[in-house]
Amino acid sequence: MARAEKVAAVAELTERFQSSSGAVLTEYRGLSVAQLGELRRSLGEHATFAVVKNTLTKIAANDAGVAGELTEMLQGPSAIAFVEGDVVEAAKGLRDFSRANPFLVIKGGVLDGKVMTPDEIVKLADLESREVLLAKLAGAMKASMAGAAATFAALPTTMARLLAALQEKQGGTAGEGAAADDGAGADDGAAAEDAGGAQEG
Repeated sequence: MARAEKVAAVAELTERFQSSSGAVLTEYRGLSVAQLGELRRSLGEHATFAVVKNTLTKIAANDAGVAGELTEMLQGPSAIAFVEGDVVEAAKGLRDFSRANPFLVIKGGVLDGKVMTPDEIVKLADLESREVLLAKLAGAMKASMAGAAATFAALPTTMARLLAALQEKQGGTAGEGAAADDGAGADDGAAAEDAGGAQEG
C-alpha cells in the first residue's frame, strides 16, 4: 500500500472512530467471504463491518483518542464493526453470529470513548434494543394518558353526585330544623293557654 493510501486509510478510520457511537473489534480468522457477507447483513443498516490492518488501526485509534487497551487487542486478522445507530442491536447481531459461527471472536470495543471487554459487549447484547424500549415507553405513556382521560371524563359525573348528595343532606337538615321550630311553637302556645286559665280561676 502506497504512503498516500495509508494516510487516506488512517484518516478514514479516524473519522469512523470519532463519528461512530460504538466500535466492536473482532477476529474473523476462518470465516469465508459468504459468511462475512452474512455477518454484515445481520448487523443491520446502521452498522458497517470492515476488515482493517492492525498497524493503521492503531494509528487511527490513537488519533481519535480511543487507543488505550484497544491497541492491545489488535492482533491477528482484525475487523471492526462501526455502529452509527443502536449499539445494542449491533451487539446482538455480533453475539448471535459468533454463537452460530465460533470462528468470529469478539475481542472488545469502544462505546462513547470507553473501552469495553468482550464480556461487557455480550452483556450489552442482552439489553433491550432502543426500538423495544421506545415502544414500551410509548405504551406506558399511552396507558397513562388513557387513564388520565378516563379520570377527567368521570369528573363531571362525580361532581354531580357529590352536589346531589350535598343538597340532599342540606335539605334534610333544613326539614329537621323546621319541624323542631313547629314543635317548639306548639309547646309555647299550650303553655300560654294554661297560664291564662289559671289566672281566670
